[in-house]
Amino acid sequence: MALWDRIKESASGMQTQLVARKNDLKSGAFRDASMAMCALVAAADGTIDPAERRRVAQLISTNEVLQNFDATDLQRRFDENLDKLTADFDFGRVSVLQEIAKAKKKPAEARAVVQIGIVIGGADGDFDKTEQSVVREACFTLGLPPHEFDL
Repeated sequence: MALWDRIKESASGMQTQLVARKNDLKSGAFRDASMAMCALVAAADGTIDPAERRRVAQLISTNEVLQNFDATDLQRRFDENLDKLTADFDFGRVSVLQEIAKAKKKPAEARAVVQIGIVIGGADGDFDKTEQSVVREACFTLGLPPHEFDL
């Protein structure tokens, strides 16, 4: 199976799992951690291009799980995290990982945050090494083994 097909299949499978747990994913910690994860993946390569912002905006407006939350609030939280990362990536990364760590107390939420990172990373069909690396780092922050997500 081609890499492109595996990425699409993995992202699709993650999305299916997220939708199945939609009713369990309504906490503020999940909301905050999800938007932090989206920002971290979008900024993984050190730049945030308009296409990445559009992908996240589309996810926010169309993802069934994230529809548990106000889209304007999600966009604001995403933008705040991006601002931290663009001002100083290393310092911002620490702050964003602290936001992601909010989901650690609930294993289902922690896994869902990682899955959202994978969905965002694979949305363009290229879940590249820098995106995989930041999602792997989030796994460690959440106390989850990266191999559970094929990372």
